[in-house]
Amino acid sequence: MNTTIGSEQNAEAIETAAIEGRSLWDDAVARLFRNKAAVGSMIVLGLLVLIAIVGPFVWPHSHETIYRDRVWLEPTLENWHIFGTDAQGRDLFARTLIGLGVSLMVGVVASMVSLVIGVFWGATAGFIGGRVDQVMMRIVDVLYSLPFIFFVIILMVVFGRNIILIFVAIGAVEWLTMARIVRGQTIAIKNMEFVEAARAAGVSQLSTIRRHIIPNVLGPVIVYVTLTIPVVILAESFLSFLGLGVQEPLTSLGRLIAYGAADMQEAPWTLFIPAATMMLTLFCFNFIGDGVRDAIDPKDR
Repeated sequence: MNTTIGSEQNAEAIETAAIEGRSLWDDAVARLFRNKAAVGSMIVLGLLVLIAIVGPFVWPHSHETIYRDRVWLEPTLENWHIFGTDAQGRDLFARTLIGLGVSLMVGVVASMVSLVIGVFWGATAGFIGGRVDQVMMRIVDVLYSLPFIFFVIILMVVFGRNIILIFVAIGAVEWLTMARIVRGQTIAIKNMEFVEAARAAGVSQLSTIRRHIIPNVLGPVIVYVTLTIPVVILAESFLSFLGLGVQEPLTSLGRLIAYGAADMQEAPWTLFIPAATMMLTLFCFNFIGDGVRDAIDPKDR
């Protein structure tokens, strides 16, 4: 009797699951986890993030400590200088940990800044339309015309040089493309039935944008964000390479590469190690971005 009841319950559960089906997001997640390159990249990136967060607290050397008698020491297990030392005698592994953490933080925070500004700007311009749309997008065009380096130099002259400025400078440029993408998606869906129903029900424009427009443009936005993070990391590295990025005692992968390029003949490991770390990080983000794009692509649904 109990067996019969249990079989009936299992049959009902299977039937209910078949009726409910899976959402598009469930299908996208399933496709993402079937992508071996994306899954492997997520594992490697997770390890890099964990090392960047925990490493400086457990590593015996500080990124600021200078060993005068260990200048340009080759990678060795002696005294735990596994990545060697630089021209000042500082442990390169400790500095690589700090540089990786700073580069990841700049990439993620600046991308989130561009996400918030770009999504609300583009959704508002596309939904309201008319003169508001024209004015808002002409502002985007004007900002696009400003050279990135010139904009950063102006900010540094006005506000001084600090790491927060890097977030502001990069985020203030990267949101422009995000705004254009979201505007185009908003224009495509703003006349659909569910948006018209919200208008007929008397929902305000702000609530319509927040509850109906933004959730329906998140697919392309998520893809763009995953591909924006490596672009932001490269932009910060370029600024640091030119001496316009983070300043001592902090460092970044771009700054380490700049130091390594200057010392390449005497100590090639000071260039190869941070360059390889950056390459591995960018590969991970790009593979994850490609996996997310393939998973969310409507043509694959």
